[in-house]
Amino acid sequence: MPAPVSTVAPRKHTEVAVGILLRSDGALLLSTRPPGKPYAGYWEFPGGKLEEDETVEQALRRELIEELGVTIGPAAIWKVTEHDYPHALVRLHWCKVHEWTGVFEMREGQQMQWQQLPLTVAPVLPGAYPVLDWLAQERGLEGAACASPLEPGV
Repeated sequence: MPAPVSTVAPRKHTEVAVGILLRSDGALLLSTRPPGKPYAGYWEFPGGKLEEDETVEQALRRELIEELGVTIGPAAIWKVTEHDYPHALVRLHWCKVHEWTGVFEMREGQQMQWQQLPLTVAPVLPGAYPVLDWLAQERGLEGAACASPLEPGV
């Protein structure tokens, strides 16, 4: 008997621009996911979905104005990763950002913290872990991206 044919369509990627804002002392900006969104309260790098006909840099610029009230300088894609969350299959376009203007405002009710590696905030959004590991490796801190577990109790 032939194997059943799957009628489930493959999941479409959601394209996401993510900003790794880096201060001159090497600290990274993280913020919490806003209430009402999947993984609310988890720490993440700021950013958001690309809109139709938008480049990664344009989306990141728009999202950081909307979420944080700052206007970024140049932002080029550094790494691209994928993560399969229960609510979405995302393709994350990671950009290091060294320049911005404006005063940080948490416009979506989120919290923010500047963090050195290893991070001391938890839980961290799972899709950020590969990038945190690469950042740690760049700094000679291999295996030390996070001092806390992925999720409470893990």
